[in-house]
Amino acid sequence: AEGTNILLDPNLMCKKTRRLRGKLAEICRHDSALLKEIINGINLGFRECEFQFRSRRWNCTVLRKSMRKILMRDSRETGFVNAITAAGVTYTVTKACNTGQLVECSCDKSHMRRNGGQPQMVNAATAEEALERQQLRQQLPPQHGDSENRNINSNLTDIMLGRQRNNHRPGQGRRGRRKFWDNIKFPQGEWEWGGCSDNVNFGLRHSRAFLDAKQRQRRSDLGTLVKLHNNNAGRLAIRDSMRLECKCHGLSGSCTVKTCWLKMPPFREISARLLDKYDSARKVTLRNDGNSFMPETPHTKPANKYQLVYADDSADFCTANPKTGALGTQDRECNATSTGPDGCDHLCCSRGYKHRVVTEWTNCNCVFKWCCEVTCKKCKEHRAVNTCL
Repeated sequence: AEGTNILLDPNLMCKKTRRLRGKLAEICRHDSALLKEIINGINLGFRECEFQFRSRRWNCTVLRKSMRKILMRDSRETGFVNAITAAGVTYTVTKACNTGQLVECSCDKSHMRRNGGQPQMVNAATAEEALERQQLRQQLPPQHGDSENRNINSNLTDIMLGRQRNNHRPGQGRRGRRKFWDNIKFPQGEWEWGGCSDNVNFGLRHSRAFLDAKQRQRRSDLGTLVKLHNNNAGRLAIRDSMRLECKCHGLSGSCTVKTCWLKMPPFREISARLLDKYDSARKVTLRNDGNSFMPETPHTKPANKYQLVYADDSADFCTANPKTGALGTQDRECNATSTGPDGCDHLCCSRGYKHRVVTEWTNCNCVFKWCCEVTCKKCKEHRAVNTCL
């Protein structure tokens, strides 16, 4: 129930700051700008949830405490809400870094290496190796500022890269490990790292610090494990969708120099990916060790960290049920010609639907007048509406 309150009202997390510790306490007490972006991210997640499920039996509504009841369970719908809000926080915090809204971060400039003041040109192979090197450095112990530690970490990175190359076998390697740059399309020829890359690692860290902190303090029950897994899957959906954008520089439109940087796609694209993961989510149960989960169905492949999981079966959402948060589908508008989830047969749960024609006034014959006015006429329009019985 506490986690439910945090999502529905993120300010509640910071009301009892005396009990908070670590990074979460620091955010609540001293970083109002970051807290504002976190709240914006949670709201962004809820808006996208409403959009993606607008035509389904469960339409991600917050009316009549429906969302509160959903979040108190560990159903497939709960998993999507947790994933999309974790992704939303990652997205807004990362964007705030790029736009200068947060003083503690900026663009990601770790790829921009300069040699003697001159831009360092890279190609697909050297750029990919640089990304691998950066990922490996994040797995090493933190540096303490002295050159000896920096050299040790650099040598360890080189050793690990060498082992990866030496141990490479057909069918294994980078593709099998699903690194975050798998979907990045590198341009041909040489180009320069530049621009303002999205600082997604900063967004990942602070999304984890705010949304996972309370869960990590609890004992390892199934609900906690499922929530942490789905939170992480939502954040990885951001990281895995990073793309490379490039801009050409040169006289008369020529591409003498090409500058490229990493950027997140629109959040609508990320929420659509998570909707696909919702449709293929896997049901899990707690292992005997009490610290991990496994597929409920025997001989089923375990879920990886990119997939959504759930522990409770979903309600059918056809009829109202205050206990499960289902509001029913009565009076919902449906599409009589669709065979998808918005079709009248599916959305109305085979109860039938009512057909009527409504008259609406809409803007039409709009004309732009210089400067700067648009004038429209009002036209009467007839529209067929089908609503569930």
